[in-house]
Amino acid sequence: MSTRYRHIEVSGPPRELGRQIGEAARDEIRGFAAIALERVNKTVPVSRERAMDISRQSMDCAAAYAPDMLDELRGMSEGAGVALDEMMLLQVRNQLCPEEDAGCTAFAVAPKRSVEGRAIAAQNWDNDPALDPFTIVLTRRPAGKPALMNVTQAGLIAYIGCNDAGMGVCMNTLPAPSRPVGVPHYFAVRAIYEQTSLSDAVAAVRRADRAIPGNVLLATPQGPADLELTLGHVHVLRDDEFVVHTNHCLHPELVPINREFPELIESVPRHQRIEQLLGPEPLVSMAQVQAALRDHDRHPHSICRHVNDHPQTGFWASVFSVVIEADQGRMHISRGNPCAAPYETYSLN
Repeated sequence: MSTRYRHIEVSGPPRELGRQIGEAARDEIRGFAAIALERVNKTVPVSRERAMDISRQSMDCAAAYAPDMLDELRGMSEGAGVALDEMMLLQVRNQLCPEEDAGCTAFAVAPKRSVEGRAIAAQNWDNDPALDPFTIVLTRRPAGKPALMNVTQAGLIAYIGCNDAGMGVCMNTLPAPSRPVGVPHYFAVRAIYEQTSLSDAVAAVRRADRAIPGNVLLATPQGPADLELTLGHVHVLRDDEFVVHTNHCLHPELVPINREFPELIESVPRHQRIEQLLGPEPLVSMAQVQAALRDHDRHPHSICRHVNDHPQTGFWASVFSVVIEADQGRMHISRGNPCAAPYETYSLN
């Protein structure tokens, strides 16, 4: 297997942008659509009828929130030859199974804490290795909006990455109350990429009538931040230098929620470990960031996660690791566990 993901670049207005993605990533989109529901059913049973009903209802929510994004999805559908409601099903997988974004470890470092003077957002994406063949690096240059680059499963409207305005985005699951239908999480994330500041990003997410909770960790021109998203609120966590998030609530107003939900794949120990590795350092280098993401303390339940015997999530591993230099428009990505795969560099500019 190549250590690099395929890098696709597209440009234009929404429908044309989507059509180019659909044509260029047709095989990956079709493959992802073919197994998406089956992989959801590995952790929670849901019928196809129920899944498609949620998909169609959520399409109405998406149309009200971001009609341009839905036009792009229509273009993808046309280019890939996959029905629009099947494309929407890819966007709402985490509404069928709220742990779909999985147990990721993420952190952001301000330029003044970076040896290289970079604004960094980084994470391991701990999820289902079966999704690797459908993962690409995708650069979009939408007409009249910031360009963005994502590492993503083909067919999603947005995922982890950066835009050319200095915004870096990492994503992880936040166990909290959810509902089946609403604006898909990835649509709200895509809205962040259309912004140039933290305040505008928060406002864009607040507009969404969300179906699920989630966590979005950001490197921004205003410094590191973390957005804990519940159905009705966006709780912002700030620090001038260093922000860490795993898979439990940290905002004081949300901490009581942690008692209502089981801890997702050792969230607290992973958070503590990153704090131990990077928190005390006066300056953090790129080499130290990557070493932290390779860490095997408590292996296989470690930051660099490996297959284990957990009955529900034991098949999860660190499918990829990413270090985003948000102010440089660069991503360094390991295809596979970062302890075994090299970091390859992709550039937006």
